[in-house]
Amino acid sequence: MAEFVRLEVEDGIGTIRLERPPMNALNRQVQTELQAAAKEASERSDVYAVIVYGGEKVFAAGADVKEFAQISHAEMTLRAKGLSDALGALASVPKPTVAAITGYALGGGFEVALGCDRRIAGDNAKVGQPEILLGLIPGGGGTQRLARLIGPSKTKDLLYTGRFVGAQEALEIGMVDEVVAPDDVYAAAVRWAKQFVNGPVLALAATKAAVDGGLDTDLESGLKLESHLFAALFATEDKKNGVESFIANGPGKAKFSGN
Repeated sequence: MAEFVRLEVEDGIGTIRLERPPMNALNRQVQTELQAAAKEASERSDVYAVIVYGGEKVFAAGADVKEFAQISHAEMTLRAKGLSDALGALASVPKPTVAAITGYALGGGFEVALGCDRRIAGDNAKVGQPEILLGLIPGGGGTQRLARLIGPSKTKDLLYTGRFVGAQEALEIGMVDEVVAPDDVYAAAVRWAKQFVNGPVLALAATKAAVDGGLDTDLESGLKLESHLFAALFATEDKKNGVESFIANGPGKAKFSGN
């Protein structure tokens, strides 16, 4: 049994809960457990969408800095790729994912959120990448995913200064997608995730693969990837059901099996 990270499944929605009080610091054990929870959510057929939630008070305030004090250059050289993979584990989940952010989501905490498809924050949230204040840079995807999300200029400003960004500014520059009252964060994440329960699982996975894969390459290669994924869906039962339902009953009434 995991000690600090657990996956709960209810009504087709998987919630990955971060539970290492008081601040959900992401030590090595939390990273390993987060990766395991993301893998389980990916593989379970009863999970259609995934929420990552740190609780009512804080999402995750970052890496465990006390651990960093004990790690040598040689050790981190060996561990850095694993750290990046763990903090970015949500990006590999082939299902819609959303981070439900309350309180602080800083450093590695915000990198976990960056691995999700969507970020919903409480209006009291503070987000950012303050690694520069430790004489470091983000090591869990922050320099790459944030730049792809909000552009290089805004990203450099945030990384150079290490400043904390309030919820409203984060919404305005695209770091988060929705801001609600703190007590409504998890419910808002559930409402978003619920749209995909019993949906066309393979088409949703292909959508994610096409968008994310296309961002990592040039336009021509991205279009080839899209064409390949599009054509592959013609082998699915969901495509057959979706097209037949549309012709007979109009849009939005198809029953999908996930095959």
